[in-house]
Amino acid sequence: MFLLYMLVLIYFLFFAESYGRIPYEKREYHYNLTPFQEIKRFWIYRKQLGHFAVVSNLLGNVVGFIPFGFMLPCISRRTRGFLLITLSGFNLSLCVECIQLVSRVGSFDVDDMILNTLGTAIGYVVFAVFHSYIDKKARRKK
Repeated sequence: MFLLYMLVLIYFLFFAESYGRIPYEKREYHYNLTPFQEIKRFWIYRKQLGHFAVVSNLLGNVVGFIPFGFMLPCISRRTRGFLLITLSGFNLSLCVECIQLVSRVGSFDVDDMILNTLGTAIGYVVFAVFHSYIDKKARRKK
């Protein structure tokens, strides 16, 4: 499941045509190093940009990384700490943003990293709640 998730994530981040990909010859380097600049821009201009653009950018960056935060601690007991999972999500997001910048497939956006890391943290919290519930249920059976 994790491998399938990673393949789908890679597809949407680097190859999905419906997310504004342009031919390589016309690509330029784009980056945003100011935290919350793009988030604020998307919110302020949400009517002009359209519902799909706002939701796919803001919510999509969060939702896209929730499975990472949920599945990673399922794979290994050693990766069950909130900080470790969140930092892993940040590192994955940093790698994605760097690849997007170098390949000019997207832009390096610190806001995307913030949203991706938030999604990872949410995924871990969901995992922790389910794991706690299952542990309590198992203890009651004993």
